[in-house]
This record gives sequence, structure tokens and C-alpha cells, in this order.
Amino acid sequence: MRRFASLDEFAAAKGEHLGYSPWREVTQRRVDTFADATDDHQWIHVDPERAATGPFGGTIAHGYLTLSLVSAFMPEIFHIDGLKMGVNVGLNRVRFPSPVRTGARVRGGAELLDLKNSPAGRLSTVRVTVEVEGGRRPACVADTLSLYVA
Repeated sequence: MRRFASLDEFAAAKGEHLGYSPWREVTQRRVDTFADATDDHQWIHVDPERAATGPFGGTIAHGYLTLSLVSAFMPEIFHIDGLKMGVNVGLNRVRFPSPVRTGARVRGGAELLDLKNSPAGRLSTVRVTVEVEGGRRPACVADTLSLYVA
């Protein structure tokens, strides 16, 4: 994990790759739990028998499940000391270039694209790329917006 002593030090890292989270497995249990939480029970996610004969050869994670892991990856990749709070403000751009097959391991990598002053604090744009272990293309690329208050 990369540590920054202040928001000014974080700002100096603009344009840099900040590091990677640890790998984590996307289990069928996690996919099923996400399906229950979102009421998205499409067979490509929750029916291993049917999905085995489908286009992906097995069940896959929901794109939004993959995206939701970004909030777990970011604090594993970097930390800014002295903050009163950091809040998710939204996303500028999200793409899902390849699926995450159930049982695969994924991790996030982060790059600081921008850090701007705002009336409430400093607004960061961090590109998080979710990689699939052994995959050629990322599973998700998301430009996240976070507000940091020191």
C-alpha cells in the first residue's frame, strides 16, 4: 500500500500509477449474494449448469459486482494521512472489456488522473483498472471521483 502524508503529497503523484490491491477470488457465493442484493438473477450469473453451456462456459460475475469491488480495492492501494473524511462522489466513465468468470481472481490497480480544489475539499479522479489473473484484457476500467476533506 502506498501512503501519502498529506493531500499535497497525493497531488504530487498526479499521473502516476499508485499500485495494486491484493488478489481476491470471485466465488459463486459472492455472485449469488450480489444477485440477491440486486434482484439480478440472470442465469449467466446464478445457474452454473445452464451457464456451462452458455457463451462463457460457466457463470460470470455481474458487471456491477466487479465495479463494486473498486470501493474495496482503493483503500488497499493507497492511504492519505490526516483526512477527516473521503467520500465517493461518482464515476466519469466505466467500461467492462471482459467478463469475470466465477472462480477467477481479480485485483485493482489505480492511477491518479487529477486532483482539484473544490469548495468542500479536494476532488480526485482515480482510474481503477480491475484485472483478471491470467487475462489479456481488464474486466473493468472506471474513472472514480472522490472528495477528500483534510
